[in-house]
Amino acid sequence: MVEPEYPRLVEDREQYVRYQQDRTVLASIGAHLDPQISQISVRLPRAVAETAVAAWDREELGGIGEESPEEYELRDDAAELAFIGLAISSRGVWDGEEVVVDLDVVQIAAALRASR
Repeated sequence: MVEPEYPRLVEDREQYVRYQQDRTVLASIGAHLDPQISQISVRLPRAVAETAVAAWDREELGGIGEESPEEYELRDDAAELAFIGLAISSRGVWDGEEVVVDLDVVQIAAALRASR
């Protein structure tokens, strides 16, 4: 059995204290930005907009059991898509083969993250 490297654990813990401080500053920046940029008007192609609406309308019948981190991320992304579908359903304006809708910046960020 190999003994754990205690000095490294202490360093790691200090690193996470700094990360927590960083998160606090990031949250402060978010608090300042939120009233400035809460929603952005975007245009989406009809096909993806209709798929997002279908995700919102879909009923998930199974319960949620234990999930791997990857499964959790997939479910979270699916939920973000459904919320975009809700926005399209409730306030989207169809313009030919596109829909114009105001999306919350959190939804836009989720879509951008998923595209990478």
